[in-house]
Amino acid sequence: MSRDQKFFDMYSLVIGVLAAIALGIFVLVMKVSDLTQGVYTRDTHEYQAAVAERIRPVGRVYLPGEEHEAEAPVVAAAEEPEPVAAAMSGPQVYNSACLACHGAGIGGAPILGDAGQWAPRIEQGIDVLTQHAIQGYTGSVGYMPPKGGRMDLSDDEIAGAVDYMVAESQ
Repeated sequence: MSRDQKFFDMYSLVIGVLAAIALGIFVLVMKVSDLTQGVYTRDTHEYQAAVAERIRPVGRVYLPGEEHEAEAPVVAAAEEPEPVAAAMSGPQVYNSACLACHGAGIGGAPILGDAGQWAPRIEQGIDVLTQHAIQGYTGSVGYMPPKGGRMDLSDDEIAGAVDYMVAESQ
């Protein structure tokens, strides 16, 4: 009989704890509900207008002989094109796109300011360097992705960055 009593006591304890947890959750939910539902009450004008707007009929039927006013035409404003961002300067392009590789020499990229690394490239001419920067280049030393991986940059912005790097590395 004592085993049954122990089981009954333990069962009652577990049920009591679960009931207390459920009651606590219920009280918490009611409190949160009161705090958040105070924004919309059914008696306010805003609430009533929102409900009326949601349930209004899509159209109306007029019987012959009934008069109605036509709604005023709605004129939609033409969308203005997005302003074109100003072109970035050579140093800005370098700092946003080129610095990752040319700052540390990643992938065989010549480091900005290292005249020894830049000299053979500068000898090829600025046009060749600009073409390699725009179109990409794979050489024996390393790899240059087209536009440094930033396809959103214009050719003129890339050319400005090349001019800046050459000027800083001579």
